[in-house]
Amino acid sequence: MVHPNFPVPLHLMQAEMKFHDIVPGDTVTLADGIMIETAPLNHPNVAIGYRVTWENHTVAYCSDTEHFADRFDENVLRLARNADVLIYDATYTNEEYYSAHSSKVGWGHSTWEVGVEIAQKAGVKQVIMYQHDPSHTDDFLDQIETKVQAAFPGGLVAREGMVLEVCQDKESE
Repeated sequence: MVHPNFPVPLHLMQAEMKFHDIVPGDTVTLADGIMIETAPLNHPNVAIGYRVTWENHTVAYCSDTEHFADRFDENVLRLARNADVLIYDATYTNEEYYSAHSSKVGWGHSTWEVGVEIAQKAGVKQVIMYQHDPSHTDDFLDQIETKVQAAFPGGLVAREGMVLEVCQDKESE
């Protein structure tokens, strides 16, 4: 958490913080029965995906990951299995990813189309497409969301300030 990623040095923060190393593949249990499973993701500079479970509700977070051309990533499928929500790296469209003149293969990011396929195969209830290419406009992302919802009803494109309700009131279930 130093420049260029974070401009505020840790010694200025007004909190007691403890850091623990996590090795991809570790499972960590926190207070109140919160369980976090981890797995390595397919990214050139190493990335970790997370599966957070609490009171029988699960959110899988797989950002900074690139799909494989010949198969689904078993680590992503394992993290996403039957999750309430999958937040998935959808930086590109398939057209952008495979473009002959500006291929994104090997950059460490995936497409919304593959995200939908993974969500379907893993039995995910809701998929959120996350980590958008900075060149994509709001209008372009609105079009992507329409396509996502046609392929996966209830699927969304992440927006700044978005809040998701994962755990409903016990009375409303």
